[in-house]
Parts: sequence; C-alpha cells; structure tokens
Amino acid sequence: MVDARMCGTTRQWEHAMFAYLFDLLHRLLERAEHSRRDTFLAMAVDIHDLERRMRAVEMAD
Repeated sequence: MVDARMCGTTRQWEHAMFAYLFDLLHRLLERAEHSRRDTFLAMAVDIHDLERRMRAVEMAD
C-alpha cells in the first residue's frame, strides 16, 4: 500500500528534477548557440563581411 504522504513528496521531487533538467538543457542549448554564432562570425573574411554577419545575427534574434 502506498502512503499518501509519500506521493506528495515523490511528486515534489519529480517536479524539482524536471525543473533542474529543463534548466540544464536550456543552458546547454544556449551554449551551443553561442558557439555556433562565434564560429559564424569568425568565418568573416574582412571587416565589411563581419559587419554584415553581425547584422544578420542581430536580425535573427
């Protein structure tokens, strides 16, 4: 038999774990996006190309 008090505790624990995993995934995806952006900007061949790429990145946000 399952104790009703344990269900509440388990549900709270599951909620906390879901929130933690969601935050972790969000940070990982954000880091990957920054890396992709940095790589895109680093591929610029001159200052004009860099400015064009920077505008493209800003418009995409």
